[in-house]
Amino acid sequence: MVPLFPPPVTGLPARARRTFRERVSGDPTGAPGWVREIALVGEGPGWFEPDGVVWAVHGGLSTLAGGLAALLGQAAHPLALAGVQGHSDYRYDPWARLAGTARWLVVCTFGSAQLAERESARVRGVHRWVRGGTADGRAYSAGDPQLLRWVHLAFTDAFLAAQRGLGADLSGRFGPSWADAYVREWARTAQALGATDLPASEAELAEALAGFAPVLEPVPADLRRFLASPPGLGRAEGVFYSGLAGAGELLLSPAVAPAAGVPGRAVRGRRERVRLARTRGQLRAARALLGPCSPSEEAARHRLGTGPRPAWLP
Repeated sequence: MVPLFPPPVTGLPARARRTFRERVSGDPTGAPGWVREIALVGEGPGWFEPDGVVWAVHGGLSTLAGGLAALLGQAAHPLALAGVQGHSDYRYDPWARLAGTARWLVVCTFGSAQLAERESARVRGVHRWVRGGTADGRAYSAGDPQLLRWVHLAFTDAFLAAQRGLGADLSGRFGPSWADAYVREWARTAQALGATDLPASEAELAEALAGFAPVLEPVPADLRRFLASPPGLGRAEGVFYSGLAGAGELLLSPAVAPAAGVPGRAVRGRRERVRLARTRGQLRAARALLGPCSPSEEAARHRLGTGPRPAWLP
């Protein structure tokens, strides 16, 4: 019988695994302090059911392309973009920003309820300082419920599209309405940050995104170029990242893609299908290299008593 998840490819250089883990988490083991806390802080399940739909979506490598799509889509809102540009050094250290976003995602997904609540409080504290105005005088605040709502909508739609386009079909595990369950369950994290009026189904998500269309503006060309090819990538990393970025451009909602200047999901010709298939192949190879689950999921399973103690735990 073929295993559901292949073992890590031990013949490939360990350095490649360390480099990847460090890129996405900030630590060569893939387990910085906040990942280790998933194993050690609190008891029992967290906000989401172990092996439930949120675990399934966020435990897959399709989130890499989904994250890029989310960043691109979120930038179409001029106030969200102003907040990032005014309060982030992403252009100088894009990987630190990526690791910071990954922290919130994985702690809320795999951490105990105690840890997820603590992480949400940390992010709310950061948001209190993210406020200012655009060049034309419009005020923004990261704690604004409507701006939080936009960020959540773009994020949820991108990750859902990435699972559909690049990940495994979850219908067999969770039934035909798994996407509705994901939208409904993941809304809890946005509510914890202060967002309101959140969708509870895939149809409501699409409707809510379309409602923002009148306020969206073109994503600046220099930001699109930056997201397509950030600095500091080695040759092999550049090839892998290019596949993720190209796929990300094909995942955006038709309501957002025009402002982002990319094809989005409305375009599915032979060229687009080939790009997605190539990225699926890259992600399968990456999964074979990295092993069946992330250090964050390993930590959660150890906390729950359903998995061994990770080697990287002190």
